Amino acid sequence: MSGTSLDGLDLVCVDFEKTDEWNFKILKAQTYPYAAEWNMRLSQLHLQSSQHIRQVEEDYVDLLATYMLDFIEGLEGVDFVCSHGHTVLHQPSQGVTLQIGNTQRLSQRIKLPLVCDFRIQDVALGGQGAPLVPVGDMHLFKAYSNCLNLGGFANVSLPQKAQVIAYDICAVNTVLNTLAKEKNLDYDPEGKLAKSGRLIPSLYNALEALEFYQKKAPKSLGIEWVTQEIFPILNQFSTYAVEDRIHTYTQHIAQQIGSVFLDSDTVLITGGGAKNKYLVSQFQQYSNAQFSIPDPLVVDFKEALVFAFLGLLRFENQVNCLASVTGASTDHSSGNIFYP
Repeated sequence: MSGTSLDGLDLVCVDFEKTDEWNFKILKAQTYPYAAEWNMRLSQLHLQSSQHIRQVEEDYVDLLATYMLDFIEGLEGVDFVCSHGHTVLHQPSQGVTLQIGNTQRLSQRIKLPLVCDFRIQDVALGGQGAPLVPVGDMHLFKAYSNCLNLGGFANVSLPQKAQVIAYDICAVNTVLNTLAKEKNLDYDPEGKLAKSGRLIPSLYNALEALEFYQKKAPKSLGIEWVTQEIFPILNQFSTYAVEDRIHTYTQHIAQQIGSVFLDSDTVLITGGGAKNKYLVSQFQQYSNAQFSIPDPLVVDFKEALVFAFLGLLRFENQVNCLASVTGASTDHSSGNIFYP
């Protein structure tokens, strides 16, 4: 799993077992950080030509293969690999979504079957192509009424409703990490910068007024939206201290997330943002729901875990994409399968 926060590639080896319900055990997990060069190449890729994107993809497949082969070494009985790829473009309203690295050459390099490209079919069926994690939430995390992922974006799923719904709420680490870079930090550790800042009311109000927040689900976000909508607003306040801007944006996240939940909700929080102690503490300012942070392995690797599960469902030709979540014309089993 490679996320929009560009911290690296998450790999997990998971053992799934089906009795009355699905159970899982994470056997091994590791993050391979992106070198500065790859961070830069991927962060700018959505601005490049299609030819340039394809050239970068060739190199990216080699990078994925190198990491996967290193990770797999010593593991026995690996059935197949499920790979999300890295999202470059996501504009479902225009019928466009692109994740690089989902090619047969990757299967050939790792010498294993590859399940990948989970989003394209859903967009072709009129869906958002996202979020896809709710199918995993529905089967693997039944103890919670809601599952909240805090990555490059915040997305939520309500897996135990009669009809599962899920959607993106707002941008999180795509913005917070960009602001932290002004302090020569890759991210804001535990939200300490945000905690030390003060609210800029006019910035907060401008963020809250964004049109996306008025839309009904299903809805999803991409890095293009952040570039077009969020960064221009933040740039208008560039004379303010970065601590104040990151504090204000953190309050904006907390308000948008807090408004989603009922007092009776039990919410599982995962993703890199779960380690932002200040951000998580602010949820209680806007919601009386019960928020829980699970085992660190699940916090860090839940998305990779779920895409392994989605790949398993695809391999067995079972539904792994829900129309009620994405807005597609029908439930379906999404993803390509390549063999070496």
